[in-house]
Amino acid sequence: MEQHRARLEEMLRAYGRGSTPASHGRYALIGQPETLVILEQMETNPFALRGRWDEEEEGVLLDDLAYGWGPRIRLSR
Repeated sequence: MEQHRARLEEMLRAYGRGSTPASHGRYALIGQPETLVILEQMETNPFALRGRWDEEEEGVLLDDLAYGWGPRIRLSR
């Protein structure tokens, strides 16, 4: 993830704690330690991530993270 440091920092500033979107109760995963693992999966295996995620977690959490990260492949439903 070292190559993504600037991208992570930008995402934290834009959507992390204290940001306008976060103050509206969105982007809850940004800034959480597990986010690094999710982002890695988003980059390497996005469709499998979406399939597993929809079985276990609320979709808006992943949607917000995908929007903030801006992956090359959108995790569309």
